[in-house]
Amino acid sequence: MRHKIHSHSFNRKGGPRKALIKGLVISLVEHGRIKTTLAKAKELRRHIERAITVAKDGDIAARRVLLSKIGNETAVNTLVTDIGARFKTRPGGYTRILKLNARPGDMAPMVYIEFVDYELPDATKVAETTVEAAKEAKSKAKARVKIAAKKKKAIRQFQSASRRNERRSS
Repeated sequence: MRHKIHSHSFNRKGGPRKALIKGLVISLVEHGRIKTTLAKAKELRRHIERAITVAKDGDIAARRVLLSKIGNETAVNTLVTDIGARFKTRPGGYTRILKLNARPGDMAPMVYIEFVDYELPDATKVAETTVEAAKEAKSKAKARVKIAAKKKKAIRQFQSASRRNERRSS
C-alpha cells in the first residue's frame, strides 16, 4: 500500500530519482532560477525549502546535515552563507513557481522556479555590453577582411610574375 507517500517517482528508481532532485537543488542554488517541468518544480520546492530552513541556523551541524543530503560543498556553502542569511527573518515560502508555455515536443507544462527575491539581470547593462561586444567583433572582422585581401593580392602578384617568367623562358 502507498498510504501517506507524497513524492513523485518520475518513472525512476530510487537512486536516479535522488540524483535528479540533488541536481535540481544544486542548479537552483547556483543560478537562483531554473526552468523545469511543473511536477519537478513542485517536488524540488519541498526539498529546497527544507534545506533553506536548515541553512538558516548556519552552524556546523546544519552544514553537515546539508552536505549529507545535497553532497555538493559549494552549494552547501552558498546555502548557509548567502541564501540562509537572505531569508533569516522570513518564516517560509522562499521560492515561487512561474508558469510558462508547454514544451513543444511533449506538451509538458514548463515553469520557472526561483527564489522570491530573485532579480533579473539589468537589461540596460546587458544591452550596453552586447553593443560594445558587437562593435569589437565588427572591427575584428574588418581587420580579418583587410588581411585576407592583402594575402589575395600578394598571391595574384606572385602568380602573374611567375607566368611572365615562364613566357620569357619558353
